[in-house]
Amino acid sequence: MPEQQLAAMMDPSMDRGDLARAIMAAAGDPRTGLHGYATWPVDERTWMLQLFPTNVGVFETDEGVVLVDTGCPGDATTLLHAVRELTSAPLHTVVYTHGHLDHAFGLRKLLEDGERPRIIAHENTPARFERYMRTAGYNARINSVQFQQDVERIWWPRTREDFDWPTETYRDRLELEIGGESFVLHHGKGETDDATWVVVPGRSVLACGDFWFGVAPNCGNPQKVQRYPVEWAAVAEEMAAVGAEHLFPGHNAYQRGADDIRRLFLDQAAYLGAIIEQTFEALNACLPHDEIVAAVSVPESLRDNVFLQPVYDRPEFIARNLIRRYGGWWSGYASELLPATMREQAEFVAGLAGGPAALAGRAAQLAADGELVLACHAAEWALLAGPDDAEARRVAADVFEQRARGEPSLMARSIFRALARSAGA
Repeated sequence: MPEQQLAAMMDPSMDRGDLARAIMAAAGDPRTGLHGYATWPVDERTWMLQLFPTNVGVFETDEGVVLVDTGCPGDATTLLHAVRELTSAPLHTVVYTHGHLDHAFGLRKLLEDGERPRIIAHENTPARFERYMRTAGYNARINSVQFQQDVERIWWPRTREDFDWPTETYRDRLELEIGGESFVLHHGKGETDDATWVVVPGRSVLACGDFWFGVAPNCGNPQKVQRYPVEWAAVAEEMAAVGAEHLFPGHNAYQRGADDIRRLFLDQAAYLGAIIEQTFEALNACLPHDEIVAAVSVPESLRDNVFLQPVYDRPEFIARNLIRRYGGWWSGYASELLPATMREQAEFVAGLAGGPAALAGRAAQLAADGELVLACHAAEWALLAGPDDAEARRVAADVFEQRARGEPSLMARSIFRALARSAGA
């Protein structure tokens, strides 16, 4: 269904939950065969492949093909087919923009077909792969929540043989000459600490990986390791200054026009800069962390920007990532330093309310009154205090499903819906 996928990837306003789950289920499974894709030609030797959900830059040179990214494990057959459709030239070099599962795991079929390219990534990528092996169970679980799949359906690399490891790494900047052309690799921190963005000056192409893909920056993911908003904003300004006529983002549609591309990155830098400044100002005022997060806002001039909508991540999550990095994990409330477990707290609150069913009734009333945020607290307390209480389960499922339906961010919506489904099971 490439047309439906393409429409969804290009429309930040669409609720793409079901589609995202279907795409990720196929793309994340190495057993997946050939699937739909789109090709964006820049010239007769330069293309962007849209594999859904990931994009791959394809550059034919006089020495062979250069790929920027390779897609997901389940994209391997499609990538082999798509590259062979475009060119018969040998594969010379592969660049990973970072080590995420949807960018650095689609090379296997090309390797099995006899290709032996150099594989270049930032020096932090091998450590990322090592961490993935060490936390395989955790990563499978959180991705099952994020993309609403049964955990048994989530493939995650667990052994060294599951990775196509870099053959070369670099630290800050690396300029490659391939077929008489320059490919310039730049390191920057953003969604990851191993991120690379690539400039091909002779073709006026910028391949930015996940530094831009048409939605609010994925810079605060609540289930993942540290993100880097401060460095990301600086990289956005650097990329704005490149002057590239063609932008190959890690996801979403190909972009063209130097002025438009420059504006995309300057708007992104301003968006992140506003959240950064608000968060630091509040931290320095020693405000409680929850109040900082509740108060963070996007400048009015950027709120309606179609490329900065909270379709995936949220400003509040970005603020939390900044607080975690610069202010520590403690919330500032003394009772939360060495707290009782959430279950113990819930049992106490439920006892004050007259039991789990009574507390669930209060949650339902709050939801009916439009107080969904407070309703979620009460409903989860009731569920924790009475996991076998039918009314507590019913209300928790209903309240969190209501919260999910009104939530634009896929990350938040998936977490809310995971609880709703668990409670309703």
